[in-house]
Amino acid sequence: MHSVTHLQEIPDDKIIWQRFLAGEVEAFDHLMTTHFRTLFHYGSKFSKDKEFVKDNIQDLFLILWERRQNLSHDIAVKPYLMASLRRLMHRSAMSKPLLSDSSVEEINGNFDIEFSVEEEYIENESTLVITQKLKKLLDELPTRQKEVVYLKFFQEMDRGQISEVMSISPQTVSNLLQIAIKQLKKHWKAEFFTLLMVHFFL
Repeated sequence: MHSVTHLQEIPDDKIIWQRFLAGEVEAFDHLMTTHFRTLFHYGSKFSKDKEFVKDNIQDLFLILWERRQNLSHDIAVKPYLMASLRRLMHRSAMSKPLLSDSSVEEINGNFDIEFSVEEEYIENESTLVITQKLKKLLDELPTRQKEVVYLKFFQEMDRGQISEVMSISPQTVSNLLQIAIKQLKKHWKAEFFTLLMVHFFL
């Protein structure tokens, strides 16, 4: 129990990753515990089938454990896990005939940014109204633009990390982000949009 507590006090994912690669079960458990919620939220934006998302996350960690001796020591852990889950969910949706056509379609063409009323930043009714309006605007963006916005502002990733997760070039990331922000700004006064970005995303 002491070793698990000690791991939880270490902020650096890379240290945990090195221990995981060395075969430490506590480090493996820590990786799953630390990143499961982020991965579940990310996976749920591609598919509404929660069990499908959970199964893919569990499969991902089992695959990583089995292949740990062949994995790179020098990675950014969260982007790597999210990119791996993204690819695994796509392969799973395409290869399993038991999945409905709608599930496959969701993986390929859907990305849903959801605001929960339980989130701490939704404090009152007026904020909820703003949030609902923002969600409507985000929903009108093309899928890849929504995903870039999510990774940039909700997951606080830089351009290089986003390019890794989405398997696109850093320049494409910049282009998608610029287009998305330009589209959003059409509906908000510039100063209010800046306030909104600070309130919701930073």
